[in-house]
Formats: sequence, structure tokens, C-alpha cells
Amino acid sequence: MKAVTFKKFGGPEVLEIQDIAIGKPGPKEVLVKNLSIGLNFIDTYHRSGLYPIPLPSGIGLEACGEIEEVGSEVKLFKVGDRVTHASMPIGAYAEKQIMPEDKLVSVPDGVSNEVASCITLKGITAEYLLHRAYPLKKGDKVLYHAAAGGLGQILCPWANALGAEVIGTVGSKEKEEIAKKNGCHHVINYTDKNFVEEVEKIVGKNGIDVVYDGVGLKTFEGSIEVLEIRGMMVAFGNASGYVDTIDVKKHINTKGLFFTRPSIAHYTVKREELEESAKKVFDAVLSKKFTVEISKKYSLDEAQKAHEDLEGRRLTGPAVIIP
Repeated sequence: MKAVTFKKFGGPEVLEIQDIAIGKPGPKEVLVKNLSIGLNFIDTYHRSGLYPIPLPSGIGLEACGEIEEVGSEVKLFKVGDRVTHASMPIGAYAEKQIMPEDKLVSVPDGVSNEVASCITLKGITAEYLLHRAYPLKKGDKVLYHAAAGGLGQILCPWANALGAEVIGTVGSKEKEEIAKKNGCHHVINYTDKNFVEEVEKIVGKNGIDVVYDGVGLKTFEGSIEVLEIRGMMVAFGNASGYVDTIDVKKHINTKGLFFTRPSIAHYTVKREELEESAKKVFDAVLSKKFTVEISKKYSLDEAQKAHEDLEGRRLTGPAVIIP
């Protein structure tokens, strides 16, 4: 089968496509034929070495596919089931993948392969951010960075549906309209305006209840500045660089802030957590709390281009790889 692999950390150019042997699933594993593959920022962190992994390696954590073969002790699924996943083992950029059965969830009718492959990771991320990392309440004032991106297309309208006032930041004029379409009540283009000043015009000084920040280094200080007394800083990504130092006196103590750096792994530790979170995501899709529009499709041969577009901020929503 064809799979995207890399032998050293670096830029998109280290990705290469190879023909490899897949082998047979173990007793509690299944062989999945991938039908659509999710493209996520965490893939670039694995490729660059920001999140080091053993090399050589495959790449990708998210895909939707059909089970072709099951191990001797598999109880949750059968051949022909449509499933999706957003977890280790790494290697979703491939025509087929062997997966532990307990990392998979069923895809309900009414959710397409492409949508399933780009909302499992982003959708579960949005679910735990909105319902568990900071349980969002009606009337809360939210600041969300990168509101025109793939996760923004899910989280912002979902936050809106929960009754929050959503302020989104974007990096270009084109993305302003996308963020508005994504459910933001207010949109700030931080390339030509100071987002701290603009937020204060909307909600006043120290007026934000929670900041969801997946951008990182470039937005961190401003995000801390706009939060209210005892506000919550949810730093869940590093698109502009990793925030590696928290000054408790400067960043936390001045307003008694709460700070969390969550990941999907922390919120899907148990099988029931994974199943419940995925169910909430698929229910939200089917009830149209948010809609998903695929911004671009790539082939496996275009993995380098996909990463270039992702890191270059050229995508205006979720993108997928079709094997």
C-alpha cells in the first residue's frame, strides 16, 4: 500500500510517499481501508519535531475508513463497519492502517466520509474545549483565535449555539467574512488592528470570560491581557510557536487567572469519554449546530503541498487527503 513517511524532522520537504507492507491485525486490532484522511496542525508538529516521535515514521492521526479485517478478539466492530479515529498510532496518511479497536468510533449514517475524517479530531477538540476544559455558559464572552480555520468552523458556531458572545480573530481580509459565516458576532483582523484594543472596545477592559488560543506565541500576551478577573486561559495549540514559559506573577497572579494546556489525549483517556465526546460531535453535525465545508482536497502525493498550505495559512476551513 502507499503511505506517507519521513526519516528526519524538518519542513514539508521531508515527507515522502512509499510502498510498504501493512501486515495483519493483532487480536484486538482491525485493518481499516482509509476513505478520507484529516489534515491537522498536530501533523506539522510531529513532522517538524516540535512534538518528537521515533523515526522513521508515518504521519497523521485522523481518518475515516471501512474495516476490511478484524483480529481474533475484536468485539466492538465487524468487517464492513465505517469507523473514524483521531489518535495514536500515527500513520493515517496511508491507503490502509492497522488500528486498536478501542481507538475507533462508529460513523453514523448522514455523516459523510470526508466530514467524518475532518471533524473527529477537531470536533472532539471543540467538544472538550466548550463542555469540559471550560464549560461554556449562556452569556459568556469568548475570544477565539484563528476563527476562519478548520477548528473555528466547528467551535465558533457551536459556542454561538450555546449562547456565548463570540469574538474571533483572523489574519486576512478574506478570512473576516469566513469568520462571520462561522458564527462570530465580532471579527478582528489582527494584521491591521491591535486585537487587545479592539476587544476592549467591544466588551470593555478585562471583559473576556475565556480565551481559546490555538495560535500560541503571537497571541498569548494579548490573550492574557483581555481576560477578566478569574478568567480562563485555554492554550491548546502552537500555530505561531510554542509558549514555553509561564510567569506566574505576570500572567496568572495579577488577575487570579486560571490556565490550562489541554490536549485531546487528556479528555479521551477512557473509552466511555471517547464514545460520549464523539456522539456529541456527530449529534451536533446532524442537528446542524455547525456545518462543515471542506476547503480543499489533496491526494497522498500532495502531502508536502498540503503541509505548505496549512502552515502558510492558505486554508480557509478543514481540508482532507483522499487516498
